[in-house]
Amino acid sequence: MKCTILHESRGRIRVHLACRAMSLREADVLEYYLRAVPGVVDVKVFDRTQDAVVSYQDCRAAVVQALAAFSFQRAEAMELVPEHTSRALNREFEDKLVFTVCRRMFNRLFLPVPVATAITLFRSVKYIREGLKALWHGKLSVAVLDATAVTVSMVRGDFATAGSVMFMLRLGEILEEWTHKKSVADLAGAMALNVDKVWKKAGETEILVPIGEIEAGDEVVVRTGNLIPLDGKVVSGEAMVNQASMTGESMPVPKREGSYVYAGTVAEEGECVVRVEKALGGGRYDRIVRMIEESEKLKSTAEDKASRLADKLVPYTLGGTILTYLITRNITKMLAVLMVDFSCALKLSMPIAVLSAMRESSSHHISVKGGRFLEAVAQANTIVFDKTGTLTYATPKVAQIVTFGGNEESEMLRLAACLEEHYPHSIANAVVAEARDRGLTHEEYHSQVQYVVAHGISSMVDEKTVLIGSAHFVFEDEGCRVPEDEEEKFESLPPEYSHLYLCIAGELAAVICIHDPLRKEAKAAVRALHELGIDKVVMMTGDSRKTAEAVAAEVGVDDVYAEVLPEDKAAFVRSEKAAGRKVIMIGDGVNDSPALSEADAGIAISTGAAIAREIADITISSEDLFALVTLRSLSQELMARIHRNYRFIVGFNFSLIVLGVLGILPPTTSALLHNMSTLAIGLKSMTNLLPESEQSSAN
Repeated sequence: MKCTILHESRGRIRVHLACRAMSLREADVLEYYLRAVPGVVDVKVFDRTQDAVVSYQDCRAAVVQALAAFSFQRAEAMELVPEHTSRALNREFEDKLVFTVCRRMFNRLFLPVPVATAITLFRSVKYIREGLKALWHGKLSVAVLDATAVTVSMVRGDFATAGSVMFMLRLGEILEEWTHKKSVADLAGAMALNVDKVWKKAGETEILVPIGEIEAGDEVVVRTGNLIPLDGKVVSGEAMVNQASMTGESMPVPKREGSYVYAGTVAEEGECVVRVEKALGGGRYDRIVRMIEESEKLKSTAEDKASRLADKLVPYTLGGTILTYLITRNITKMLAVLMVDFSCALKLSMPIAVLSAMRESSSHHISVKGGRFLEAVAQANTIVFDKTGTLTYATPKVAQIVTFGGNEESEMLRLAACLEEHYPHSIANAVVAEARDRGLTHEEYHSQVQYVVAHGISSMVDEKTVLIGSAHFVFEDEGCRVPEDEEEKFESLPPEYSHLYLCIAGELAAVICIHDPLRKEAKAAVRALHELGIDKVVMMTGDSRKTAEAVAAEVGVDDVYAEVLPEDKAAFVRSEKAAGRKVIMIGDGVNDSPALSEADAGIAISTGAAIAREIADITISSEDLFALVTLRSLSQELMARIHRNYRFIVGFNFSLIVLGVLGILPPTTSALLHNMSTLAIGLKSMTNLLPESEQSSAN
């Protein structure tokens, strides 16, 4: 498409597209198309002016080339746009704000006084009705103060003040609704279903196919730890399903033949076949939105405190108003107290600050399910890391295969891949990838697969029991043995690798050595977390002590626990909390789920198991561990902002009351300053918490 460069600086370019007009959908297409260009860190598209601002790192040529090749009709560009974006929502509320301000200015400048007075009387009905309703239910709420202020102003004949009060209240309502809805929309988008491929049942076999190929009536297989990809009915099997994303209820629900299951819920245990009733896009997003809006998780302790304090202050404000009149017998001074209340600012600024922080976190590829979890991250002093997939990369590789009992290496790898491909774990993915790279096909020739959480997999091949998993699983739990005369080979396994043990008929058949490289930024990220006040960094893993200690020494953690089971991780988290510490748990696998649910804030890596993401309070999509550092910084800045807001609101409004009672400020001026300060602190609370440099680096 033809474009004109309007302005350019280092790492930033503004262009104008040669098109007549740009719809909201087209603006989204352009934005997500440019975001997909390698090296681009941020994109802003202005549909009204047909302009785009692109921030990039050392890829100017790629940006220019992408713009030249762009077309609104390109299918690949349109596919990049998610089902729901916030552009239409932003436009709706931008228009509301502009309309409200313009209408106010028009009324003040051009309408005759009688007409303006009639409009003020008409609009006051809403506030008076809300105040009376609160009194009817025995509540002294902010609505009562608003109604009283509006009513007293009009009784005195001061319709200008009454109009100003209602104007500021309306602006506050719009801003609060806008911020809340956008935060909910961003959060819901981050929680939306992200499944690429599913197991489709085809007769007696299973085929791994893209989810887009699944149609209503098809049957898909769901196993332990898997996300249920689409709505449907269970036709065979049985599973315990976690439906927290739909209902908010954390206890798993049994699903048997005939039971209905929902897309996005997770099979915690068992296996079932689901006949799909709704293809992709069947309303999961809307259900997530409803769940978020109804969830109490959106409220942090700070929000709850502010809300309770706001309600408690209302009677004192009314009492102060009456007392001022009794002492001074001056209506003007009485109104000076009535026109200034703490409640409005407290109830507006605190939720906006929290929701805005949640929205900002999404720009750093962090999905937060509620404000209270940001608060927990800010207050945490213990952080627990699972090793595999968190401190290490989520794509480990097979380094070596050591066979036993005269078995062939290729056949053992083929068998291992056939078993492991059913379960979402980074090590399982490594085995499957190695078989694929070697050109080894593995037709299903085993019986039903049984997954034992945090241990391994069991199945039957040629009427022989086949096991694959940890040393604890195959040797201690299942009693497998090393073949005679091969103990020395077993003892000389390379210690620098993680080991996956394959046993057939109770005898060790092969050991698959997994190279799981440490994330290059892991050491620096742990150091940065220490600098931000985390005084206890712990690593827990199912690996051998020797392997675990080597990784721990390189990373710089404070404590390391090796050969642990899921219940051990959860028990450690509980013990830390019992000692009065705030705990963050970070994991990516099914075996991390109990600890994630026990922690004050459970953080899942998005590339891990679905059940981990479901249970976790926070999900990180970034491939960089410094996202944790960003999350910690953002959370601490949020708490600092909340405390600053609280101190400012109390101090400023108390000063207005004192100045009004002393007769220095008239009620209209006090009301104006109060409403302007409320609006200003609300707008300030909507701004980003982290510096622009950190915003750019995160994206």
